[in-house]
Amino acid sequence: MATKLKQSVIPGSTVLITGAARGMGELYARRAAREGARAIALWDVDEARAEALAAELNNAHGRAVGAGPDVRAYAVDISDRDAVVAAAARVREELGDPDIVVNNAGIVRGALFWEHDQERDIELTMRINALAPMWITREFLPAMIADRTRGKRILNIASAAGTLANPRMSVYASSKWALIGWSESLRLELTRTDNAHVAVTTFCPSYISTGMFAGARGPLLTPIMRPQYAVNAAWTGMLRGTPMVLRPWSVKVSMALRGLLPTRAWDVLGDGVFKIYSSMDRFTGRQ
Repeated sequence: MATKLKQSVIPGSTVLITGAARGMGELYARRAAREGARAIALWDVDEARAEALAAELNNAHGRAVGAGPDVRAYAVDISDRDAVVAAAARVREELGDPDIVVNNAGIVRGALFWEHDQERDIELTMRINALAPMWITREFLPAMIADRTRGKRILNIASAAGTLANPRMSVYASSKWALIGWSESLRLELTRTDNAHVAVTTFCPSYISTGMFAGARGPLLTPIMRPQYAVNAAWTGMLRGTPMVLRPWSVKVSMALRGLLPTRAWDVLGDGVFKIYSSMDRFTGRQ
């Protein structure tokens, strides 16, 4: 099944990945190259690291002799809508419209709400985590809808934080709740307008050991996931067009219990039993 999915979605496709220079974004890029993408656009604010990855992938997959994907790096600050529009125009001119968009870039600010800086924390988090995926998708979606020659994919990297409230994550959780609501609504709109060839997948993982959540502790029965495991789950779900992918399994259980129990009862479980509410107490983040 997996081989069939790869043959029908990835080979010959143009893939755009945000936050592509490191962490999970880098792993998505490597996987796209390995599985036969025609072209890969790496978007990141870290131009030097993105350029290095592009050069490595081009060399590793034989681009110099006319084989392998055309991998190009783009220095893009996705918190700036004008920068997104300009970069999208460059991609269309140089590589063509993407068949697959991976909205992977994100930031986290872990603090009590009243300790957040209005601009550097609140506004920036909402711009990068919630607004940028909308801006980017809006740039490329019309062409994805119009082209029915192959399946199209949009993979939005959300978070388990977008499904459950958690102290010291008010701003981050808000951005991911917004992303989930938009992503799921977009999926339904595409289906109801007979455009299901564009499949939308929302990935909601718990903590992943990329360094982004350094210091955070996994709740009960929720281990810190390896990036390779998380990427495999998200990528497989994207290929299949799975609407939502939640990892690990305890995320689903927590969502179900939160929906069934009265709020105060869930607070007792979330805090005293599952230790969700204290998972960010020692958060330091990537320095």
